[in-house]
Amino acid sequence: MVSPPLRRENGYRSCNERHLEELTLLRQARQVGFNLEECRELVALFNDHGRHSADVKRRTLNKVEEIETHIAQLTQMRQHLLALANSCPGDQGADCPIIDNLAGCCDRSHLTGSPH
Repeated sequence: MVSPPLRRENGYRSCNERHLEELTLLRQARQVGFNLEECRELVALFNDHGRHSADVKRRTLNKVEEIETHIAQLTQMRQHLLALANSCPGDQGADCPIIDNLAGCCDRSHLTGSPH
């Protein structure tokens, strides 16, 4: 993934500016959601002086679409959980619509936002 650093005679690794740039690229790419394989591809593009910025932009926009899909899924999950919580009296009784719903043993039609 990252170019291997040079070894000095004493066995220590010697990193140059390019190594630091690669490591910074990896850290920043991970922080914005790129997975390890995507990071590997980005480092390869970083080191490819014949790269096209269109390739990097396409990968970035693909990641944005992936994140937007994930956000939509998380939003649906949140809505479902809130509907479950709203259906539960939250009292000292044993009857729990949340458990019943998650176990699939009740009518879910009264829960808004339920994916079923």
